[in-house]
Amino acid sequence: MSVVKEIQCAHCGAPIKFNPGEIIATCPYCGFTQVIETGKAFVFEHSMMLNKYDATTVETPIREWMKSGFLKPGDLAKSKILEKNLVYLPFWIVPAKATTSYKGVFERITPPVVKEGKIEKEYNWLVLARKATQFPTREYEVPLEAKIPYDFRRIEGFAKVFNSERPQHEAIEIAKQEIESLHQFLMKEDVDKIIEAKTEFKVGDVVYLHAPVWFITYEYKREHYSLFLDGATGTVIKGDIPSIKLGIF
Repeated sequence: MSVVKEIQCAHCGAPIKFNPGEIIATCPYCGFTQVIETGKAFVFEHSMMLNKYDATTVETPIREWMKSGFLKPGDLAKSKILEKNLVYLPFWIVPAKATTSYKGVFERITPPVVKEGKIEKEYNWLVLARKATQFPTREYEVPLEAKIPYDFRRIEGFAKVFNSERPQHEAIEIAKQEIESLHQFLMKEDVDKIIEAKTEFKVGDVVYLHAPVWFITYEYKREHYSLFLDGATGTVIKGDIPSIKLGIF
């Protein structure tokens, strides 16, 4: 198990607990955010999304998700919900304009032809600021229009707040790598063999964001399943679905 360490808030002097590997921490008493190693003030925008559910009302969107979709068992909504944990996960939002110029061979015709093209897109790329947490980041559409400045007073007393384990520069590099991989995939829709490709980036002001996510465990026919629910919108980000056993005719 990780040994929890403690530092003093540079703003109010209160103790801040953190785990090894965490590099950015927010004081639970005054909301001051600082870099753990130096104690310096956090100089980037720190925002948050508001959670609108409690342990009782969160069951409503969960049950609605269980009832929807033809791929789910008809009695899934009767499942027993075993765990409901609200966690404010830290993310880096990396605004980037990415332009990829490429040359490739289109081999689906005879004779093959060489094609050139360009992919130009703008992103608010989401990078999880935790290294070990398994979370479907690419499936999470953060409603950025609803973000507000971070306010520790709006955090529920029963919720967990995770600190960041990634610095800003590392998040930017991860975003660039993932965007390049996406563009590689998009290129393959136009050419079969890539000869050369170059991607240029224009990165805007990066935002550090805490978003409320409910970690849910439910039981269906004695098996346990998990799902992630966005506490700001009530949308299920990703959920395990029990397989439907079809009869043999």
